[in-house]
Amino acid sequence: MSPAQSALAERSAVAAAALPRRISILGATGSIGRNTLDLIRRNRASYRVVALTANRSVAELAALAREFRPEIVAIGETASYQDLKELLAGTGCEVAAGAEAVAEAAQRQADWVMAGILGAAGLQPTLSALRQGAVVALANKEALVCAGSLMAREMAAHNAVMLPVDSEHNAIFQVLDAKTPEAVRRIILTASGGPFRLLSLAEMAKVSPAQALSHPNWEMGAKISIDSATLMNKGLELIEAKHLFHLPEERLEVLVHPESVIHSLVDYVDGSVLAQLGQPDMRTPIAHTLAWPKRMATPVPPLDLAQIATLHFERPDDARFPALELCRQALRAGQAATTALNAANEIAVHAFLREEIGFLDIVAVVETVVAATGTSTLESLDDVLALDREARRAARDCLARRSNVTGSLNLLL
Repeated sequence: MSPAQSALAERSAVAAAALPRRISILGATGSIGRNTLDLIRRNRASYRVVALTANRSVAELAALAREFRPEIVAIGETASYQDLKELLAGTGCEVAAGAEAVAEAAQRQADWVMAGILGAAGLQPTLSALRQGAVVALANKEALVCAGSLMAREMAAHNAVMLPVDSEHNAIFQVLDAKTPEAVRRIILTASGGPFRLLSLAEMAKVSPAQALSHPNWEMGAKISIDSATLMNKGLELIEAKHLFHLPEERLEVLVHPESVIHSLVDYVDGSVLAQLGQPDMRTPIAHTLAWPKRMATPVPPLDLAQIATLHFERPDDARFPALELCRQALRAGQAATTALNAANEIAVHAFLREEIGFLDIVAVVETVVAATGTSTLESLDDVLALDREARRAARDCLARRSNVTGSLNLLL
């Protein structure tokens, strides 16, 4: 049994007996945080919230703190400190602000931490949670995409456990026999295909942010909705799967499944294929990690396969969705390439949401930046953050050049 498996087994036995669990939620006002608190609200006796954080949603964070009365409440935006302090006057909650305060909240002694902060901002808090030896429910893709090897070292050093919250990775976790990895032939991540699965490239070039934000199955934040539309999210999940399940890139596959009922599959060498099915509702994977190693009731409706009747599958179209192959190339190139890819994608997605570039430009910008910056050696979090900043600068420069070219062409017309 590997050290990671030993830690998992040991923590499983402890978690099964320890109630109420001390819970910290990093990113309490995002969709993952809200869904987590919805489940806790339904099971008050089993959980004690000790820390809540948010980036800038002061009023909502204060309302949640008044309801759950954590020990510490931290807001990332330092300018919001006084407003938060006034809103929580008389509650007894410790109030703090700034990136360091959010990381400090993640260090507060807890049995279970939801790492739900979006983007590279979630790296330090996730590391802080691992370093206190907690069970970390990981909903932050960037932690593994940008710093997978670093996260693995910290898990081993502090006997921490990481449970995947992404529906696809959580599905794999539920059906994977981690004790016999040699029995696994491949892991298959399913993808809905997003809102543009049936559009031509010419049609995709004209889509608006509003169209890209309209996901057919899931309710998600803006950034992840755009990633779903480009299939970048599935490429990032391939990178995560490599770090979570320790299979080589060539044994990780993606299958488009528009209904989003089968969340992922594990194919074994004896011909068995095990799949996890469920409604497209994030409360299911969150509940699985929150109650682990047991299970808890949720308000998610039972899955009625007779009503669904038909499930569809198809291979992803790499010509229309080049993000998948770009992510595979970055995964083969190493940690620096995936760190640069993530940073550039965040900048490009925000530019698209501001209507500064077209939908198809997102992946083109990311590809340019990865080629220019993705060859560094990363040994520490400081190295990761330095490359993240460099790649963001390169992405902004790339966007500026594209803007200048477009402006020049317009003058010629």
